[in-house]
Amino acid sequence: MKKLSKIYVVLVLAISACQQPVNKPTKSSHDARVDSVMALMTLEEKIGQLNLPAAGDINTGIAENKGIVPNIKAGKVGGLFNIQGIDKVRKAQKVAVEDSRLGIPLIFAMDVIHGYKTVFPIPLGLSTTWDMDLIEKAARMSAQEATADGIAWTFSPMTDITRDPRWGRVSEGFGEDPYLGGQLAKAMVRGYQGDDLGANNTLLACVKHFALYGASEAGRDYNTVDMSRLRMFNDYLPPYKAAVDAGVRTVMASFNEIDGVPATGNRWLLTEVLRNQWGFDGFVVSDYTGINEMIAHGMGNLQEVSALALKAGNDMDMVGEGFLRTLQKSLEEGRITEADIDQACRRILKAKFELGLFDDPYRYCDLERAKNDIFTDENRQFARKVAGESYVLLKNENILPLKKSGTIAVIGPLANNGENVTGTWSVAADFKQSVSIYDGIKNALGDKGSVLHAKGSNVVADQELEKRFSIFGKPTGRDERSEVQLRSEAVAVAGKSDVVVAVLGEAAEMSGESSSRSDISLPETQRKLLEELLKTGKPVVVVLLAGRPLEMEWTAKNAPAIINTWFGGTEAGNATADVLFGDVNPSGKLSMTFPRNVGQVPIYYSYKNTGRPLPEDAWFQKFKSNYLDVPNEPLYPFGYGLSYTSFSYGQPSVSEDSLNGDQELVLKIPVTNTGKIAGKEVVQLYIRDVVGSATRPLKELKGFQKIEIPAGETQTVSFQITPEDLKYYRYDLSGKSQDIIYDWEPGQFELMVGTNSADVQSVSVHWAKE
Repeated sequence: MKKLSKIYVVLVLAISACQQPVNKPTKSSHDARVDSVMALMTLEEKIGQLNLPAAGDINTGIAENKGIVPNIKAGKVGGLFNIQGIDKVRKAQKVAVEDSRLGIPLIFAMDVIHGYKTVFPIPLGLSTTWDMDLIEKAARMSAQEATADGIAWTFSPMTDITRDPRWGRVSEGFGEDPYLGGQLAKAMVRGYQGDDLGANNTLLACVKHFALYGASEAGRDYNTVDMSRLRMFNDYLPPYKAAVDAGVRTVMASFNEIDGVPATGNRWLLTEVLRNQWGFDGFVVSDYTGINEMIAHGMGNLQEVSALALKAGNDMDMVGEGFLRTLQKSLEEGRITEADIDQACRRILKAKFELGLFDDPYRYCDLERAKNDIFTDENRQFARKVAGESYVLLKNENILPLKKSGTIAVIGPLANNGENVTGTWSVAADFKQSVSIYDGIKNALGDKGSVLHAKGSNVVADQELEKRFSIFGKPTGRDERSEVQLRSEAVAVAGKSDVVVAVLGEAAEMSGESSSRSDISLPETQRKLLEELLKTGKPVVVVLLAGRPLEMEWTAKNAPAIINTWFGGTEAGNATADVLFGDVNPSGKLSMTFPRNVGQVPIYYSYKNTGRPLPEDAWFQKFKSNYLDVPNEPLYPFGYGLSYTSFSYGQPSVSEDSLNGDQELVLKIPVTNTGKIAGKEVVQLYIRDVVGSATRPLKELKGFQKIEIPAGETQTVSFQITPEDLKYYRYDLSGKSQDIIYDWEPGQFELMVGTNSADVQSVSVHWAKE
């Protein structure tokens, strides 16, 4: 009987496949084919499709899942994640296809966050390129590599807006701004999914963590989130919606609560907003044991929280097996309906049809692709280019670029560490192949000069603290000599050099999941090292490794040159050398504000006025909204970044200063490269709605263009502005309802354009509805 059933499934699918093209079937054809499978499935097999266990190759949580193979044979597994290697994928798929009753293929997933074998900069670094074509290509290359190794689904992009650098997962996101975050989300989704999910080199994207995960209280991971609906819709939800609008096929629920209900079991979020308002028609997956964790939230026992998650619109249970163990009992007790189970199962099967897995379960198991498409020279060169574009020049007192001559001292606890430059969530990387900063500088200098090295300090003085982040195959190489001995050696090496490159900052796993920090300053032992290096009188260039904005006011004041390289990926060392020696002119711009100290956190550019605002360019005034001890302004504002050349902005002009209805406004501004070399500049457009029925931020990013200008030349940049750019979410105050509406209001608008959020020129227009 088992054999006959499987043959019947194949015949049904073959007939429906013949009726429509295989690569681009219509929506109705997918639905018909899903129906043909659902008709053959038992209740247990339907529930099995909702189960996503971890295969165990890569550890991303605390659960251990045993007995996977017997469950696959019994039809109790819908997919596997974090299984690495095409041979393992093929073997697991063979069990599902040949040894289960219906032969339904598995979907294989992995955390392909910023590259696969070829690692790009961490997502926060990708965001500082402000180059959507570059980012889309990076995602496309990541998909090319991952699918060549059997992976069909990635848990990326992470679009959680955050304004608190204490939160470790800022490294995985795109920063503080919803507009920039939305543009990046769309680029990543396009890159991963391409225009044909049926191709064998595209994969499902998964926008996460839905929603508001980046607003956790005190910057502590997994912590409570509590905010108004207006702030949700205006500041935090737009990047998720942008991903949905771009066609993302899966969504991951977040760990935090929203309005008192964990996102994993929040029907308002997962059904009303995501599906009913936004029209999402893919499937929702929980985060790692997210369903089980609702028990600790106080939402009930495993059976109760599993039923809650399913009814809310959560389709797939990652690792926890609450669905697998309890849904049948909940059905018998009337807590859920079989229609609830069918709906979730249908969504997952549809995704498998979209990927073409029913047509060819082994479509991602091409041995030739595995040999030829992964970690190629071409991919590494592109990763090097992306890294160079992501680096942000924070300060330069005529030291950079360096000459390729003389003696260069490369000093710092991670200066000669290739494992850590890939950053957090580089789960498939071969760390032995990544290029350290020291090696990159040696490669660039060749026989034109000499490169010396000293460790100078450990990452932190506290050995127990260092153990917490010297993990996941990324050792920090702790040196057991005393701090004094390490610094003395470094000072001696610096004395023999013409210039010092001080590689300072964080280790890779000091940011990322469960890596929140209450103190985001440069570790004290590294600060002492920098002080001693500066005392030598040698020119010192600080190269920062960081997964977050750091508190670094002293460094900014005293170091003559600073480059923030984030974690640049596989080619970080070579890319750093490219920028240090001027082969690449830095063009990165910050996507998160850098605070003067942690007391300013949360800090972001798009703040609102209070009733007692501090006058512009002022510091302390009694009974105004300010601090006693520091100015309100950040150390480095959103959008900030220097170049080896200089740019001058002319006066902005507008096509009209009084508009009606749906007219289009054109703003133009001339930008001149006043330096001696070509350079790239990110021209940024901000808008302020001066008077509204709800309070509005002083400025909001509404457009940007990254342009390259030859030395001495001028380019005129144009922005087209329509009423769509003026819309925001507000309550309907007409008295008819208290619904949130998305619309624009007539009145005065201030248009601002410039090189960063703090350095802008403005022009005002009046825009009427009719």
